Amino acid sequence: MRIHIVRHTAVGVNGVCYGQTDVPLKDTFEQEAEIVKQKLKDIPCDVVFSSPLSRAKKLAEYCGYSDIQLYDRLKELHFGDWEMKEWDKIDMSEWEKDWINNPAPNGESFQQMYERVASFLDEIKKENYSSVVVFAHGGVINCFKVYFGETDLKGAFDKLAGYGEILKFEL
Repeated sequence: MRIHIVRHTAVGVNGVCYGQTDVPLKDTFEQEAEIVKQKLKDIPCDVVFSSPLSRAKKLAEYCGYSDIQLYDRLKELHFGDWEMKEWDKIDMSEWEKDWINNPAPNGESFQQMYERVASFLDEIKKENYSSVVVFAHGGVINCFKVYFGETDLKGAFDKLAGYGEILKFEL
């Protein structure tokens, strides 16, 4: 099974931790989305999955997909009490000691996020799809990289996918 995963386009907030908060997209959405649409137009797919957050779902819809299956397991990392706070006003000292296993207050750890994304991949692996397109978030893409052996949990954030970037994996 071939999986193309697409990161949403640029968001209209700066300097804040937004995680699973449904934030607006930048005014450049249509221009960015058109580039993604053109890159995807010749890629066949049996099914399209998306995070239910509007920044991912809106891109899937713009690209012309109508029967989009929404999965909560494709949401970004849940930052709990940190969501919509300015990064420079967040005390991350405890979290930084072991960000893989320590969640933000009332949020989830990266390990927990990885487990939910891996369960999604384990589930679709059982299906008879040949080509799948997934619209999601940077953290989800990092989980894909770990799942497919491109990195480990500790190195997952060493190189982030850009907004509107498409990565390909074989399952």
